[in-house]
Amino acid sequence: MFSCLLFSLLIFKYLLQNLILMDQTSKLYKTAFMLAMITIIFNILEGLVSVFFGIKDETLTLFGFGADSFIEVLSGIGIAHMLIRVKNNGNETKDEFENRALKITGVSFYILSVGLSLTAFYNLYTGQKPTTTLWGVIISVVSLLTMWILIRGKLKVGRALGSSSIVADANCTKVCMYMSGVLLVSSAVYELTHISYIDLIGTAGIVWLSFKEGQECFEKVRNKGVCACGYESCKV
Repeated sequence: MFSCLLFSLLIFKYLLQNLILMDQTSKLYKTAFMLAMITIIFNILEGLVSVFFGIKDETLTLFGFGADSFIEVLSGIGIAHMLIRVKNNGNETKDEFENRALKITGVSFYILSVGLSLTAFYNLYTGQKPTTTLWGVIISVVSLLTMWILIRGKLKVGRALGSSSIVADANCTKVCMYMSGVLLVSSAVYELTHISYIDLIGTAGIVWLSFKEGQECFEKVRNKGVCACGYESCKV
């Protein structure tokens, strides 16, 4: 009688622990999905504001930064889809939708790199320079702070879930911070000095990072889910 009661209590404890664990896991996936959606929404808003002021103030670095933000939305949609898939079946390997999204994103980065390069050469030839880069400074500071918060959140959730895909996404998001850094430096230096070539140098930085992002997209497709961003910390 006593042994049956003890066995029943152990079973109950086991089931209760699993229920708590399942509830915690579900909450973590909801948090990860919320962070992915915030990233998408922020990139859309960032893209709209950056492209608007990039055209208005004739700053190619800011315009390129905004165009890149729109491409990041495509990547973000793939990440959101990945989170739903991993939550449902726990499979870390990318499916056809994610691979297609990566290919489209990669091609878009390559097109952006070529377009910005050609425009930069045109601006160099015509002597075109920005009227002001103040908005570049403001947008880049907001972007740096936002990306830093998002990266920390994604890393925390990814490690808690033991998901290499979420951790890899967080670490690859660091490229967005590098782009924000390029925008901040070029915009601040131009605003202080008004040296005509500074905006073109900033554009060259955006072109290089965009090209690298395009390469990484196709590397991820070839590696079948293995992160290609070069960060050891992608490993859980």
